[in-house]
Amino acid sequence: MSTLTPVLSDIWDAENSWTLETYSQHHGYEAWRKAVTQEPADIVELVKTSGLRGRGGAGFPTGLKWSFLPPHDGGPRYLVVNADEAEPGTCKDIPLLMANPHSLIEGMAITSFAIGSDKAFIYLRGEVAHVHRRVRHAINEAKAAGLLGENILGSGYNLDIVLHSGAGAYICGEETALLDSLEGRRGQPRLKPPFPAVAGLYARPTVVNNVESIASVPGIVREGEGWFDSMGTERSKGHGLFSLSGHVTKPGQYEAPLGITLRQLLDLAGGIRDGHKLKFWTPGGSSTPILTDEHLDIPLDFEAVGEAGSMLGTRAIQIFDETTSVVRAIARWTHFYAHESCGKCTPCREGTYWMKQIMDRLEAGMGQEGDVDLLLEVAGNIEGRSFCALGDAAAQPIKSGIKYFREEFEQGMHTPAWELFPYEANALYTEVAR
Repeated sequence: MSTLTPVLSDIWDAENSWTLETYSQHHGYEAWRKAVTQEPADIVELVKTSGLRGRGGAGFPTGLKWSFLPPHDGGPRYLVVNADEAEPGTCKDIPLLMANPHSLIEGMAITSFAIGSDKAFIYLRGEVAHVHRRVRHAINEAKAAGLLGENILGSGYNLDIVLHSGAGAYICGEETALLDSLEGRRGQPRLKPPFPAVAGLYARPTVVNNVESIASVPGIVREGEGWFDSMGTERSKGHGLFSLSGHVTKPGQYEAPLGITLRQLLDLAGGIRDGHKLKFWTPGGSSTPILTDEHLDIPLDFEAVGEAGSMLGTRAIQIFDETTSVVRAIARWTHFYAHESCGKCTPCREGTYWMKQIMDRLEAGMGQEGDVDLLLEVAGNIEGRSFCALGDAAAQPIKSGIKYFREEFEQGMHTPAWELFPYEANALYTEVAR
């Protein structure tokens, strides 16, 4: 299971990989030309049987999600691609859009055709203006080539793709908050039901999928039945981008079958930086419970990681060696979640604020008696009680951090984290750019 499977990343190192010319030289739009001659229901069924699960974190079966749309009633229906990548540690969708935007556009064309939509949206994180320019150029290229627009490939099918930049709010990564933002309102999560499949964008049936999920569709359609599910594990099929960052020799994107282990990924990435050993890591970004070196051989699929007490999430693997203060790392994540809470519900709005205060005390060595248990109590009052998953995301690192490193948290009642773990020791770069 140590073999890489470059599919989405296959042409990243090709000259001008982001252009239609290069993409077309590597089977680009072959799947779209094939799909437009098929029955939409057959494409939905193909994606369903492939076993593709959402690559944005939740892991919900993609084809099943498409099939939830109600029967056509003559009104519009929409595809919305969530490109608001903002999870701390997550860095797969932005590199994908920079290096190979046409894989997303082709996937959007196939998906829109399959669900009966003639208008699709890309909700892109607002800070990445360079990515906006690249994706916009790719959309224009596809339209000029007759792959988007009116009467595509002579099929009579029309499709318009709208590229929208958000304003940089983490909460808009939650699908219903994204839809509110796309409609011009403040991005806050909606009460469900109704789910977006029934009443989504502009109260119409809507499919919301992650960038990598939709970009994986062309390969499934092009290669046909049995190809995608030949990779991965029994219940977690296919390939995925694993983002390794932190104290690893060769950080970057590693596209591999689901089920590969962290030990195998570290072997491919040159291991932990010289002279150090693994202390803890996140399997899917900062919102997933941390794991330790005892979990090196757990298959990185949805089921095995869940059984280990964490979540596969976005496969944003942040590596921390023994020089790192777990209290400091979690304190920084807690600051992020407190800042990004939309304030709609009390558990998240108040809970993240108080967890931030306690974490700051512990990092400074000024913790009070009972602070660790109070942290667990506050986190428990947030988890499962907030309006959306942001509250759970804030609680998980704290609960798992105390589970594995309680002694280190308790040391925060008398010793600052920077004395226990000098920050310059875990810095990757010690020289200041001039």
